[in-house]
Amino acid sequence: MKERKEQIEEAVKVLRAGGILLYPTDTIWGIGCDATDEKAVERVFEIKQRADSKSLIILASDMDMVARYVREIPEMAVTVESLSDKPLTIIYPEGINLAPNVTAEDGSIAIRIPKNDFCVELVRRFGKPVVSTSANVSGTPAPRRYIDIPDSVKASVNLCIDPSFDQGSTGKASSIIKLGLHNEVQVIRE
Repeated sequence: MKERKEQIEEAVKVLRAGGILLYPTDTIWGIGCDATDEKAVERVFEIKQRADSKSLIILASDMDMVARYVREIPEMAVTVESLSDKPLTIIYPEGINLAPNVTAEDGSIAIRIPKNDFCVELVRRFGKPVVSTSANVSGTPAPRRYIDIPDSVKASVNLCIDPSFDQGSTGKASSIIKLGLHNEVQVIRE
């Protein structure tokens, strides 16, 4: 088993080269890439066999990183993020500086700050948001653990992170809320 530092260094090299990762998050196993690289995002859609009209969740290391990729952060976002005791994805009104195929048709972007040291360190070291979409073929169940990931997905990525790093993953998808600029809140998934 590789040390965490080695795995993160290797993952960052793959991301910088436009590659695709298979990695554990604070929720479930994810397929990831540089969220600013349109071609890498296209590959993620191909691996998932998913229509590229659907948006993707991205991971940010902290609110400072979120601020670089969202035009305007709703006032309550910082409070909601700091009070959340479980994985929470927030949909912000307008993503910026991202690959166009990572945002929704209305320009919104779904961002989660993971509650998992491995993911936070990976995104921080990479310096940009990382796509985090479930490591499955679209329409099939999301993989709770590494063993649940289809072989076709494993064979399609450039790097699989060691399964031992999924300690602390909940095995459940995050809650999702959508925030408006005038403090509107819409619960998308509990």
